[in-house]
Amino acid sequence: MNDGDKGAGRAARPKRTDARRNEQTLLDAAAAVFVTSGVEAPVRDIAARAGVGMGTIYRHFPTRADLIVAVYRHQVEACAEAGPALLASSPTPYAALGQWIDLFVDFLVTKHGLAGVLQSDNVGFDTLHAYFLDRLVPVCTQLLDAAAASGEIRCDLKAYELMRGVGNLCIGAESDPNYDARRLVELLIAGLRRPS
Repeated sequence: MNDGDKGAGRAARPKRTDARRNEQTLLDAAAAVFVTSGVEAPVRDIAARAGVGMGTIYRHFPTRADLIVAVYRHQVEACAEAGPALLASSPTPYAALGQWIDLFVDFLVTKHGLAGVLQSDNVGFDTLHAYFLDRLVPVCTQLLDAAAASGEIRCDLKAYELMRGVGNLCIGAESDPNYDARRLVELLIAGLRRPS
Protein backbone atom coordinates (compact mmCIF):
# COMPACT_ATOMS: atom_id res chain seq x y z
CA MET A 1 0.00 0.00 0.00
CA ASN A 2 1.49 3.34 -0.95
CA ASP A 3 1.19 6.58 1.04
CA GLY A 4 -1.52 7.88 -1.28
CA ASP A 5 -3.79 4.97 -0.35
CA LYS A 6 -3.45 5.40 3.42
CA GLY A 7 -5.82 8.35 3.66
CA ALA A 8 -8.37 7.09 1.17
CA GLY A 9 -10.73 5.69 3.81
CA ARG A 10 -10.30 8.47 6.36
CA ALA A 11 -12.80 11.27 6.76
CA ALA A 12 -11.48 14.76 6.19
CA ARG A 13 -10.21 16.28 9.40
CA PRO A 14 -11.85 19.48 10.56
CA LYS A 15 -9.77 22.61 10.12
CA ARG A 16 -7.53 23.59 12.99
CA THR A 17 -8.53 26.65 15.00
CA ASP A 18 -5.68 28.73 13.56
CA ALA A 19 -6.60 27.67 10.00
CA ARG A 20 -10.24 28.75 10.60
CA ARG A 21 -9.02 32.03 12.09
CA ASN A 22 -6.75 32.62 9.07
CA GLU A 23 -9.67 31.95 6.73
CA GLN A 24 -11.87 34.41 8.67
CA THR A 25 -9.10 37.04 8.43
CA LEU A 26 -8.92 36.50 4.66
CA LEU A 27 -12.69 36.77 4.30
CA ASP A 28 -12.82 39.97 6.37
CA ALA A 29 -9.98 41.48 4.33
CA ALA A 30 -11.60 40.46 1.03
CA ALA A 31 -14.95 41.91 2.10
CA ALA A 32 -13.32 45.23 3.04
CA VAL A 33 -11.45 45.39 -0.28
CA PHE A 34 -14.58 44.45 -2.23
CA VAL A 35 -16.51 47.29 -0.55
CA THR A 36 -13.92 49.88 -1.57
CA SER A 37 -12.68 48.44 -4.89
CA GLY A 38 -15.30 45.94 -6.12
CA VAL A 39 -15.11 42.18 -6.57
CA GLU A 40 -12.58 42.50 -9.38
CA ALA A 41 -10.01 44.02 -7.00
CA PRO A 42 -6.52 42.51 -7.37
CA VAL A 43 -5.83 39.52 -5.13
CA ARG A 44 -2.58 41.21 -4.05
CA ASP A 45 -4.67 43.99 -2.43
CA ILE A 46 -6.61 41.41 -0.44
CA ALA A 47 -3.40 39.59 0.54
CA ALA A 48 -1.81 42.87 1.68
CA ARG A 49 -4.83 43.80 3.77
CA ALA A 50 -4.92 40.33 5.35
CA GLY A 51 -1.15 40.34 5.92
CA VAL A 52 -0.60 37.10 4.00
CA GLY A 53 0.97 36.00 0.74
CA MET A 54 -1.11 35.52 -2.39
CA GLY A 55 -0.39 31.79 -2.24
CA THR A 56 -2.28 31.61 1.05
CA ILE A 57 -5.38 33.07 -0.58
CA TYR A 58 -5.17 30.65 -3.51
CA ARG A 59 -4.67 27.73 -1.12
CA HIS A 60 -7.97 28.60 0.62
CA PHE A 61 -9.82 29.84 -2.47
CA PRO A 62 -8.50 28.44 -5.79
CA THR A 63 -10.67 30.75 -7.95
CA ARG A 64 -12.01 34.29 -7.64
CA ALA A 65 -15.56 32.88 -7.72
CA ASP A 66 -14.69 30.63 -4.73
CA LEU A 67 -13.46 33.67 -2.81
CA ILE A 68 -16.49 35.80 -3.71
CA VAL A 69 -18.97 33.08 -2.73
CA ALA A 70 -17.10 32.52 0.55
CA VAL A 71 -17.15 36.27 1.31
CA TYR A 72 -20.86 36.36 0.48
CA ARG A 73 -21.64 33.48 2.85
CA HIS A 74 -19.35 34.92 5.53
CA GLN A 75 -21.12 38.27 5.36
CA VAL A 76 -24.58 36.70 5.41
CA GLU A 77 -23.62 34.83 8.59
CA ALA A 78 -22.12 37.96 10.17
CA CYS A 79 -25.29 39.91 9.37
CA ALA A 80 -27.51 37.13 10.71
CA GLU A 81 -25.53 36.85 13.96
CA ALA A 82 -25.45 40.64 14.42
CA GLY A 83 -29.24 41.03 14.66
CA PRO A 84 -29.78 39.31 18.02
CA ALA A 85 -26.53 40.76 19.39
CA LEU A 86 -27.61 44.30 18.47
CA LEU A 87 -31.04 43.77 20.02
CA ALA A 88 -29.35 42.71 23.25
CA SER A 89 -26.81 45.55 23.33
CA SER A 90 -28.57 48.57 21.80
CA PRO A 91 -30.47 51.14 23.88
CA THR A 92 -33.68 50.54 21.89
CA PRO A 93 -34.95 48.06 19.30
CA TYR A 94 -35.15 50.92 16.77
CA ALA A 95 -31.46 51.71 17.35
CA ALA A 96 -30.67 48.01 16.84
CA LEU A 97 -32.66 48.02 13.59
CA GLY A 98 -30.77 51.09 12.33
CA GLN A 99 -27.38 49.56 13.15
CA TRP A 100 -28.35 46.28 11.50
CA ILE A 101 -29.51 48.08 8.36
CA ASP A 102 -26.07 49.80 8.21
CA LEU A 103 -24.45 46.34 8.23
CA PHE A 104 -26.91 45.17 5.61
CA VAL A 105 -26.01 48.13 3.35
CA ASP A 106 -22.30 47.25 3.67
CA PHE A 107 -23.17 43.70 2.69
CA LEU A 108 -25.22 44.84 -0.31
CA VAL A 109 -22.42 47.01 -1.65
CA THR A 110 -20.15 43.95 -1.66
CA LYS A 111 -22.85 41.72 -3.17
CA HIS A 112 -23.45 43.77 -6.33
CA GLY A 113 -20.52 42.22 -8.20
CA LEU A 114 -21.57 38.69 -7.35
CA ALA A 115 -24.11 38.34 -10.14
CA GLY A 116 -21.56 39.24 -12.80
CA VAL A 117 -19.01 36.77 -11.52
CA LEU A 118 -21.53 33.92 -11.28
CA GLN A 119 -23.71 34.73 -14.30
CA SER A 120 -22.69 31.51 -15.99
CA ASP A 121 -23.90 29.57 -12.94
CA ASN A 122 -27.56 30.52 -12.47
CA VAL A 123 -28.21 27.53 -10.21
CA GLY A 124 -25.37 28.55 -7.91
CA PHE A 125 -26.59 32.14 -7.81
CA ASP A 126 -30.18 31.03 -7.09
CA THR A 127 -28.93 28.80 -4.27
CA LEU A 128 -26.99 31.70 -2.74
CA HIS A 129 -30.00 34.01 -3.03
CA ALA A 130 -32.23 31.46 -1.27
CA TYR A 131 -29.59 31.10 1.45
CA PHE A 132 -29.49 34.89 1.83
CA LEU A 133 -33.28 35.09 2.25
CA ASP A 134 -33.47 32.09 4.59
CA ARG A 135 -30.83 33.55 6.90
CA LEU A 136 -31.61 37.29 6.83
CA VAL A 137 -35.38 37.71 6.48
CA PRO A 138 -36.02 36.10 9.91
CA VAL A 139 -33.40 38.36 11.52
CA CYS A 140 -34.90 41.49 9.98
CA THR A 141 -38.36 40.27 11.04
CA GLN A 142 -37.14 39.90 14.63
CA LEU A 143 -35.75 43.45 14.61
CA LEU A 144 -38.89 44.94 13.04
CA ASP A 145 -41.16 43.06 15.45
CA ALA A 146 -39.15 44.24 18.47
CA ALA A 147 -39.18 47.87 17.29
CA ALA A 148 -42.93 47.69 16.55
CA ALA A 149 -43.68 46.05 19.92
CA SER A 150 -41.80 48.87 21.66
CA GLY A 151 -44.01 51.39 19.84
CA GLU A 152 -41.05 53.01 18.07
CA ILE A 153 -42.07 52.18 14.50
CA ARG A 154 -45.17 51.43 12.51
CA CYS A 155 -46.02 47.74 12.42
CA ASP A 156 -47.33 47.29 8.88
CA LEU A 157 -44.02 46.62 7.10
CA LYS A 158 -42.70 43.16 6.28
CA ALA A 159 -38.99 42.38 6.53
CA TYR A 160 -38.75 41.31 2.90
CA GLU A 161 -40.27 44.62 1.76
CA LEU A 162 -37.79 46.62 3.84
CA MET A 163 -34.82 44.57 2.68
CA ARG A 164 -35.93 44.87 -0.94
CA GLY A 165 -36.37 48.64 -0.57
CA VAL A 166 -32.91 49.03 0.98
CA GLY A 167 -31.46 46.85 -1.77
CA ASN A 168 -33.08 48.96 -4.48
CA LEU A 169 -31.69 52.15 -2.92
CA CYS A 170 -28.20 50.62 -3.00
CA ILE A 171 -28.24 49.80 -6.72
CA GLY A 172 -25.66 51.87 -8.54
CA ALA A 173 -24.01 53.22 -5.38
CA GLU A 174 -20.70 51.54 -6.20
CA SER A 175 -20.42 53.15 -9.63
CA ASP A 176 -21.62 56.72 -8.94
CA PRO A 177 -19.59 58.78 -6.45
CA ASN A 178 -22.34 61.43 -6.43
CA TYR A 179 -24.98 58.99 -5.20
CA ASP A 180 -25.16 58.48 -1.44
CA ALA A 181 -27.26 55.36 -0.92
CA ARG A 182 -26.53 55.30 2.81
CA ARG A 183 -28.13 58.74 3.27
CA LEU A 184 -31.27 57.61 1.43
CA VAL A 185 -31.44 54.41 3.46
CA GLU A 186 -31.18 56.51 6.65
CA LEU A 187 -34.16 58.57 5.43
CA LEU A 188 -36.09 55.36 4.74
CA ILE A 189 -35.40 54.02 8.24
CA ALA A 190 -36.28 57.41 9.79
CA GLY A 191 -39.60 57.24 7.92
CA LEU A 192 -40.52 54.07 9.83
CA ARG A 193 -40.74 56.00 13.12
CA ARG A 194 -44.15 56.59 14.62
CA PRO A 195 -45.00 60.28 14.83
CA SER A 196 -44.55 61.67 18.35
